[in-house]
Amino acid sequence: MKPLINISVKLFAIYQETYQQDQLELQLEDQATVKTLADHIFSEHPELQEWRNVTRYGVNMAFVDENTVLKDGDEIVFIPPVSGG
Repeated sequence: MKPLINISVKLFAIYQETYQQDQLELQLEDQATVKTLADHIFSEHPELQEWRNVTRYGVNMAFVDENTVLKDGDEIVFIPPVSGG
């Protein structure tokens, strides 16, 4: 069994509404990627799948792609498109 890492996931807009909280604390296997995390989020809440292709991901305040490997203590953000006025 691979060691586990602890991560924080900050949620905004539709993600925050769906989870009814603004942050998740999760454990993933070591060497997990942003894609691994996204797969978990979208399998837990399939209704969010429509947002997957337009969501940006950030790790420790920098935009990243789904292939980015996560490390223990990372803070990940899921940022869907927003509109305002």
